[in-house]
Amino acid sequence: MTARDHDGGADGAQDAPLCLSVDAMGGDEGPATVVEGLAKFLAKQPRARVLLHGPEARLRPLLSRQRDADRIEIVDAPDTVSMTDKPSQVMRHGKTTSMWSAIDAVRDRRAAACISCGNTGALMAVAMLRLRKAEGVNRPAIACLWPSLAEGRFNIMLDAGADIRADEDDLLTYALMGASYARNGLDIAHPRVGLLNVGTEDHKGRAELKIAHDLIARAAQGGAFDYVGFVEGGDLPSERVDVVVTDGFTGNVALKTGEGTAKLISTALRDAFRKTPLSRVAALLATTSLRRLSKRIDPRRVNGGVFLGLGGTVVKSHGSSDATGIAAALHLAWRLADNGFADRLAARVATAAAIAHEDRPADVDPEEAVPT
Repeated sequence: MTARDHDGGADGAQDAPLCLSVDAMGGDEGPATVVEGLAKFLAKQPRARVLLHGPEARLRPLLSRQRDADRIEIVDAPDTVSMTDKPSQVMRHGKTTSMWSAIDAVRDRRAAACISCGNTGALMAVAMLRLRKAEGVNRPAIACLWPSLAEGRFNIMLDAGADIRADEDDLLTYALMGASYARNGLDIAHPRVGLLNVGTEDHKGRAELKIAHDLIARAAQGGAFDYVGFVEGGDLPSERVDVVVTDGFTGNVALKTGEGTAKLISTALRDAFRKTPLSRVAALLATTSLRRLSKRIDPRRVNGGVFLGLGGTVVKSHGSSDATGIAAALHLAWRLADNGFADRLAARVATAAAIAHEDRPADVDPEEAVPT
């Protein structure tokens, strides 16, 4: 099975099956939940094929109950990467794990994208080792989706923790990668990019932020995005920006703070509605509105952080994902793979320096030169 099988006809690639590589063993809920998420995904995507990596003895009984099991091929991988395993340990001894096997399927072009719920650090380390960095990328980034005040929209933030450091050239690369992801993953034709800082004034921030500010501004026209300048933490969910660029240390702290705050508000709201008989009646009356709010900000709908800047597409699903979250991550990986996102991203990044220094015509979009 290849990443994309086709008959060679003019329109063959459009209708051909596309294969995804799935690590069955990384999630907190076990492989049964991954298989349930696969079933949800396959029911809506008839062209999809899946390589499912893990111990065959555990996976075979789970697939026997699935309607679309004929589109899933088990790749026997006896070992599992745990959440407590150190990346260095996995890189030395992880060749027999489901995570390593799933990434190798992308490396060998048997699959177009890899999806895993496993240990983030280990997944990034193995992906960098086996897929290598894309040309022109010094530090890959993890892009996550942040609930937005814009109805039905999510903002992109990167880096969310792939590397705690980032200089001005890295931040420029993140801006280009984030804009490309917004176009190909979220259908935002002309993304608005902001650089996270301690204030919006030009004189604020570290030296590398000020240099990156100028580089991204110069790259904006040729890079087919709008640069809105410096943004603050409060702009992460705002309507004025689609992509927020920052280093991995700041981004990871912001992400975990946001998750913790959301959990705090959810718990406090639940407790408040249970406090008195009258508040329980109020909760009953507000049920429809609360469900609408929950659906709007539900992270399961867009579950999956994308590893950007590698020689292949890797989507990291949350470790505690349920079947709905797994299906969402699979849909995201499918969409990116079907759009030829890895090739488009490589073309974008390869021209980063030229765009920033205005060495290429402003009306040339390097992604347009990449065949779809």
